[in-house]
Amino acid sequence: MSISGNLHAVYERINKAALECGRDPQTIRLVAVSKTQPASAVQDAVEAGHLLFGENYVQEFREKSSRLPDVIEWHFIGSLQTNKVKYLAGRTKLIHSVDRISLARELDRQWEKTGQNCNILLQVNISGEETKSGTTGSEVIQLAQDIARLPNLSIRGLMTMPPFFDQPERARPYFRELRKLSQTVADLKIPGVNMDELSMGMSGDFEVAIEEGATLVRVGSAIFGERH
Repeated sequence: MSISGNLHAVYERINKAALECGRDPQTIRLVAVSKTQPASAVQDAVEAGHLLFGENYVQEFREKSSRLPDVIEWHFIGSLQTNKVKYLAGRTKLIHSVDRISLARELDRQWEKTGQNCNILLQVNISGEETKSGTTGSEVIQLAQDIARLPNLSIRGLMTMPPFFDQPERARPYFRELRKLSQTVADLKIPGVNMDELSMGMSGDFEVAIEEGATLVRVGSAIFGERH
């Protein structure tokens, strides 16, 4: 199927999942994960009407974004090294993967130069897997409080990546845990910290994530096919 056809099918799945659990499909946004895909594939998706894309690698983002239309809303969703932050400053709408104060400070410093505010999500390693980035559930409150003092950052919510399962249902406890954590942070009413966004769910399990409250689902292979 074409990228346009795949996008249509994913939108249909999002709508169905939302309606079945009593949610408004408009409250869920699809982040088309374009890592390792050529700029031409992103262009095909843009021509099909989709404008929100997520990239994992800074160098790839720089090369691709310079060749694509300005109407695209770029999110950075991969783990981010502090020394690469300057290449994203002012060019991404949301960073999903902030997991430490040193990274937050550098984001604050680089975005200050642009005169813009940097919207971020705190990445939480709910599963505790050593191979995954993210702060822990017990540390996320302290991290949120520390980052809230940085004038050029706005915390918008949380992100997680559960372990990979063949059965989507097995990812549910991780999504549920992130939603609970989000509520815990929201209840603290930390000034400048919002918990509007939950970034969770990928090609294989985003319906379950939607049932558990996802507002951003990160879908790559179901749109673009397997990675190149």
